[in-house]
Amino acid sequence: MIAEIVWFPKDGSTTARQVDALLIALTTVCGAVGLLVAVLLIYFAVHFRRRPDAPPPPRITGSAPLELAWTVTPLVIFLVFFVWGAKVYFAAYRAPDNAELIYVVGKQWMWKVQHPKGQREINELHVPVGRPIKIMLTSEDVIHSFFVPAFRIHMDALPGRYTTVWFEATRADTHHLFCSQYCGTNHAGMVGRVVAMLPADYEKWLRDHAEGSLALQGRKTFLKYRCLSCHSPESNRAPLLEDLFERRTVRLQDGREVPVDEEYIRESILNPSAKIVAGYENIMPTFKGQVSAEEINQLIAFIRSLKQGETPNRVEDFPPPVTTPRINPREERKR
Repeated sequence: MIAEIVWFPKDGSTTARQVDALLIALTTVCGAVGLLVAVLLIYFAVHFRRRPDAPPPPRITGSAPLELAWTVTPLVIFLVFFVWGAKVYFAAYRAPDNAELIYVVGKQWMWKVQHPKGQREINELHVPVGRPIKIMLTSEDVIHSFFVPAFRIHMDALPGRYTTVWFEATRADTHHLFCSQYCGTNHAGMVGRVVAMLPADYEKWLRDHAEGSLALQGRKTFLKYRCLSCHSPESNRAPLLEDLFERRTVRLQDGREVPVDEEYIRESILNPSAKIVAGYENIMPTFKGQVSAEEINQLIAFIRSLKQGETPNRVEDFPPPVTTPRINPREERKR
């Protein structure tokens, strides 16, 4: 029974190695200090115990050098661990610039995954080995938590906002994926797996499961909700979205400059009056309750890919298609 317990899960990512090294060092030092204190405490209690008929012990005054030593030494040791832990934390939650972006939506009670090239999964996440992967998380209902023990990563998926976490798998294997935040009746069943694959196998998997890129799906969503009515070169009612992410910031009516990121796009769709771009009026209606979390991810991918001159043409600017004139059946028989 005890032999079946996994005391220390295998490491499957670069982050796991850093976290494990910090944990082992911290546990070793704390354990050594605790053991030393316990041994000295027992030794002093036995050796300096009060014996029968012993005279009262002399008055002992404090030693400033000794007190300074046992104050400064632990302070230095734990400051080292603090700096080390901070470096591991920032490295674990600040993705490299070349990380591949994958969208994950938590929903009672499943994980819905969208890859940049259009592949979709439920309760499974296929990733390549040796390549940084950035997970963009959100939730459609309640708070969920994306937890992969083998990668030593954990991040909450929150309704109404985006959170991110990243990892780089180090070996081809299949790892458990859990929701570690109680999210309702079937919380225990909200499990999945992360499949780390060799780069060649991953590329083959992408080809076999291609459905069209996420940006292409976003283009369809963009047209579906008639965003071109305002966000088009012919209209001056709303800003053009071309190269929006390249600008990095936008200026608002109140003079502030805010960064352009996924959270800004999401807020602009669901609560457009929160940040009004300078030079434009507050006329955009809210799409809250109309656009799903998956559709918002698609729109973000499309806007991120939208370059100069690539905004779709407005449909109403084109003449209706030419149709073949219908021939009367009687005239057809005369022929």
